[in-house]
Amino acid sequence: MRHLVISAVLVAALGGCTWVKMAPGGAAVKVAAAGQDLSSCEKRGEVSVSVRDRLGPYERNDIKVRDELETLARNEAPGLSADTVQPKGEPDDGEQRFVAYRCRGALPADSSRQDRPAAGDGAAETYPIED
Repeated sequence: MRHLVISAVLVAALGGCTWVKMAPGGAAVKVAAAGQDLSSCEKRGEVSVSVRDRLGPYERNDIKVRDELETLARNEAPGLSADTVQPKGEPDDGEQRFVAYRCRGALPADSSRQDRPAAGDGAAETYPIED
């Protein structure tokens, strides 16, 4: 029984770890929202990435899995001469496909922002932190 408790604690601790690190070229790659119009960009190809979404019988945190999938896609984009990735669909069993684009630094306005409530309506706005 003691081994089971120790194993559960170890798995829970490892579940919070991030194993995927951002590659130097991946940090410059933007991530477009799933519904964003990228027709002005050049499609460079598709990227399929995967991570472990469970540790034994325990499922990993969905947000961490999604974050790692996005990081892996960003890391792959420079190999396709792409500067932007866009999810093609939702993650499934720790796998996700992304479409890679070259937008030459200018992303079109996010058309999905029109559907979001304004910040004055009690909604929060988020902004990326630049290094």
